[in-house]
Amino acid sequence: MTGHPAGTPIKGTTRLYAVLGDPIAQVQAPALMNPLFAQLQMDAVLVPVHARPENLEQIVRGLQHVENLDGMFVTVPHKVAVRRLADRCGPTVDIVGSANVLRREPDGSWLAENFDGSGFVAGLVGAGHDPRGRRVALVGAGGAGSAVAAALLTAGVDRLSVYDTDTSKLGALVARLGTYWPGRVSALTGPQLRDTDIAVNSTPLGMRPDDPLPFPLSALPPGSVVADIVMKPRETRLLREAAALGHPVHHGIHMLEGQLNSYRVFFDLH
Repeated sequence: MTGHPAGTPIKGTTRLYAVLGDPIAQVQAPALMNPLFAQLQMDAVLVPVHARPENLEQIVRGLQHVENLDGMFVTVPHKVAVRRLADRCGPTVDIVGSANVLRREPDGSWLAENFDGSGFVAGLVGAGHDPRGRRVALVGAGGAGSAVAAALLTAGVDRLSVYDTDTSKLGALVARLGTYWPGRVSALTGPQLRDTDIAVNSTPLGMRPDDPLPFPLSALPPGSVVADIVMKPRETRLLREAAALGHPVHHGIHMLEGQLNSYRVFFDLH
């Protein structure tokens, strides 16, 4: 029988957590959470679950009936769809329309919340790229992008410009954010990011070697920060090419690292 990364054996008393995605090989949550469980001397393990979109509801409903499963982490492409599978949603989920964690409550119900955005901003600030008062452009209005957009506005960006190839999704996000932060968010008609201090890729582009760039780098002002939320590979094509042009770059893993404290509180890990 295999054990935790730190060598603690998995027993009949072990509490379970799952991370759901499609694909799943790139997820970094087990590499961060399992050492945290070991550090806290918790009898718990986080395992990857490959869930295709057409099977998501069946898989989530099944996991919700696993009595020793206390929580789920959610990644691409399920963050929007999983929201409706929770019994209750936290305030961030209501604003952004997506979730990246589900927690089993004492009464057996399930609460959804989203820490992608707060984790991304915490990572930015920790790396010396505080977005307050800056002009930020974001490409990708999906589950993670929506959360990142709301967190950037909460953090006090001066202006947020958003682009997505899905114009209906883009319009819905900009309208929703505009009700909370009027006059500070706008939709871009194309991926050309000009007059921006921080450019963010919140699409899955970059996970595969042959992916195109999510946005051209040629229009960016010199010295603007280029940030990616893709965690694996660490050095995406976007970040490699941006660094070669002299731009400061910000890696995707910082978003997950920035969420660790939020996860500890949310799941009451001690």
